[in-house]
Amino acid sequence: MKKKLFGLMLVGVMLLTIAAGCLTTTETITQTITLTKTATQQPTNLENAGGAVTAPTGYQAVADLVSSYPVEELTQDEIDGILWMREEEKLARDVYLTLYEKWGLQIFYNIATRSEQTHMDMVLALIEKYNLTDPVGDNGIGEFTNPEIQALYDKLVAEGSKSVEDALKVGALIEEVDIKDLEEWLAKSDNEDIKFVYENLMMGSRNHLRAFVRNLENYGITYQPQVLPQDQYEQIINTPMEMGHVG
Repeated sequence: MKKKLFGLMLVGVMLLTIAAGCLTTTETITQTITLTKTATQQPTNLENAGGAVTAPTGYQAVADLVSSYPVEELTQDEIDGILWMREEEKLARDVYLTLYEKWGLQIFYNIATRSEQTHMDMVLALIEKYNLTDPVGDNGIGEFTNPEIQALYDKLVAEGSKSVEDALKVGALIEEVDIKDLEEWLAKSDNEDIKFVYENLMMGSRNHLRAFVRNLENYGITYQPQVLPQDQYEQIINTPMEMGHVG
């Protein structure tokens, strides 16, 4: 199932490569980068900047939340899901940090530092709670234990480095896949702490998808979903930002 979904995601990357879009001129992109690099860390349009609808949360606070749920026996599917999502959330964080360095768009910095890091921490709290081996370890930005995720990271960064618009499309695609993967892992999990973590991660991904799509609209681009069904995508996009989740 995972290989099939990653195949879909790679098809999405290919579609992004060939899709016709309303591209801005080089001068406009340069002006955008200059403006965003000199902006404050709290942009006035928080919704479009992404990741700014919740307060930052430290690792200990996240770990305490996860620990408040009872310890339950893990199935192999639950173990596989935890380890997979730990690196998938790292992929999102690392791609966004890399694209922020490339383009200077505040949305990438905000989501990477305010949300994706917290999402990684939430999954790490599960790993430590159940004494699993962390696949992230001391890996740096852009380094992954899972070769499929490593290959995908390289492809997404290459695609997002082509233009600001392509970078935003990559962000939207990542959030679609996060939602799809989390739905599948959630269906295979019944532990309350895992459900708590995955539901929070999904809520965050829905918010991030909304933010990326609205940023693309600012460039005159209507994003077309690559992974989620059209009706589910439209329901997410037409729903306001969700408040109150962790990260």
